[in-house]
Amino acid sequence: MGAVHVDLFITLDGVVQAPGGPDEDPESGFEFGGWQAPMLDEVTGNQVWEGMARLDALLLGRRTYDIFASYWPTATVDGPIAELFNRIPKYVASRTAPTLEWAGSELLGDDLAGEVRRIRDLHDEVHVIGSADLLQSLLAHDLVDRLNLWLYPITLGTGKRAFAGGTIPATFRLVEPPIAGSSGAVLLRYECTHGVPGTGDMAAPDRGV
Repeated sequence: MGAVHVDLFITLDGVVQAPGGPDEDPESGFEFGGWQAPMLDEVTGNQVWEGMARLDALLLGRRTYDIFASYWPTATVDGPIAELFNRIPKYVASRTAPTLEWAGSELLGDDLAGEVRRIRDLHDEVHVIGSADLLQSLLAHDLVDRLNLWLYPITLGTGKRAFAGGTIPATFRLVEPPIAGSSGAVLLRYECTHGVPGTGDMAAPDRGV
């Protein structure tokens, strides 16, 4: 069985909406589209490519799919990423029945959880990029195996949050030491243990455990 990786560019207050540009996702009047652009650095760029180099399928929400499909098939920059994205299968979760013209695209059926489990069995690394609404469904069904978070040292106070309506109790394990770029962005890679967080009493006597 493969794994579902979620790749997120995220602010300190958990916002993941439209990091790439002003027109990426203006839903609800979001005014900070493109917030990541001023803080791009070489370390982060290398980290992004190194993480993508191993993926063999994309799982995308409809909005992110439309953005990608309008750019990557004819992209003239970022050659290795363009080649990869155009070659691998693209799975799309949507409540409507859109026409998917990007080669290698497949619309998932109504049973999202079952469909994600199916494609996870077909691939080694299925990556979710952006797709904040889809993420809530994946979290709710405990279908996130790895979180790759690029945490940026800003707060926006508004916008779609990564951990909103779909979040359930879960525990994660840090899989490598955090790495920071010159912008102060820190890469945090977490593996979901699919367990429930424990509780305790900070006021209880220390029993040496």
